[in-house]
Amino acid sequence: MDMMKRVPITEQDAKVRATNFDEVCLGYTEEEAVEEAGRCLNCKNPMCVSGCPVSINIPAFIEQVKNRNFEKAYEIISESSALPAVCGRVCPQESQCEGKCIRGVKGEAVAIGKLERFVADWASEHGVKPQPAKEKNGKKVAVIGSGPAGLTCAGDLARIGYDVTIFEALHEAGGVLVYGIPEFRLPKEKVVAKEVENVKSLGVKIEKNVIIGKSVTIDELMEEEGFEAVFIGSGAGLPKFMGIPGENANGVFSANEYLTRNNLMKAFKQYETPIHAGQKVVVVGGGNVAMDAARTALRLGADVHIVYRRSEAELPARVEEVHHAKEEGVVFNLLTNPTEILVNEDGWVKGIRVIKMELGEPDASGRRRPVEVPGSEFEIEADTVIMSLGTSPNPLITSTTEGLEANKKKCIVADEANGQTSKAGVFAGGDAVTGAATVILAMGAGKAAAKGIHEYLSK
Repeated sequence: MDMMKRVPITEQDAKVRATNFDEVCLGYTEEEAVEEAGRCLNCKNPMCVSGCPVSINIPAFIEQVKNRNFEKAYEIISESSALPAVCGRVCPQESQCEGKCIRGVKGEAVAIGKLERFVADWASEHGVKPQPAKEKNGKKVAVIGSGPAGLTCAGDLARIGYDVTIFEALHEAGGVLVYGIPEFRLPKEKVVAKEVENVKSLGVKIEKNVIIGKSVTIDELMEEEGFEAVFIGSGAGLPKFMGIPGENANGVFSANEYLTRNNLMKAFKQYETPIHAGQKVVVVGGGNVAMDAARTALRLGADVHIVYRRSEAELPARVEEVHHAKEEGVVFNLLTNPTEILVNEDGWVKGIRVIKMELGEPDASGRRRPVEVPGSEFEIEADTVIMSLGTSPNPLITSTTEGLEANKKKCIVADEANGQTSKAGVFAGGDAVTGAATVILAMGAGKAAAKGIHEYLSK
């Protein structure tokens, strides 16, 4: 075995997977996982741990995989992460734990994410559950949102002994894990539902179809229902648009709506679900959500173009997602920006007018700013346009909660270290605070807030 190269992972063939919603990556076998774990140097000062937002003891769990003690490996991961089967699949490991791996200096980093996925899947297949919660301490905490931040915060608090209730606005628990990330990246029944069940096994209650700010307010939860602290992990579900002509036409979606219809309403299974799949689809944006929308449209039978105003080097999506999209047949129009959505006399999209861009001086984010190239406009035929330009938090919670401060982007203002907001006893984290970010950063915020809530209620 070449110790400088990672053990290859088996994937569905690109031509086959472009026609189905089955998982793309098939995961390691036991033998492959043990072999890959053998590449870990078990560093005395493991930089990979500092690169993990939830500080999993990575060398310790990998050592257990190497010794074929998979149950112990799962126990070690579960001490830090409530959602290992999710994180092993969707975390941007290349810029976090694997990005700090010493093996990656002269060769390929240890496949930490794929090993985490293997351990979590093995535990699920063998009926292994997280360590049981401590005895209840009689204190009630409310968690708003059952996405990665909410599930993590709830799980951590339940383990310590709190009586935790999650309030979820939708009819299924999981937040962005169920409505946002497609089935081919994150299977719902096999992975998400089981991770939610693991959190419930700690004693966490989940009340669905409860919209905080409409069904009940945070003030009412605290003043009338006896919750001593509240964690807001309601995410960022309000889509952004460009404000260009034609954006209100039939056939224009936000990526959020398109993915929610497909995931939560099971459109991918050809249910009687109202989704306009489209034959010629243009996705505007270059992040992971744009890749998810493009690859979903492709599987629903469309020819798909991605339009992004910067170059490939600036694409915010994970390298793996871009690679998979290209393999499957998504066409990338880079250094290109929409100026107008073209509409037919019936009010439906018939195309999109775009202009070529070139990169100028760096902007405030440090990335080179795209500048229009005069006279370079052209048209792309389309019957569907999906806008994937990021999201911001829904202002419903901040507008119905007395004394809860939000910034000009409608994000809740909270202490990064412990999640404390401007309102006593109310904590927040994840996309509701930062705007749209990653699953693992939301989990890190949920973990920090659980610690903050415990300290607050222990005074």
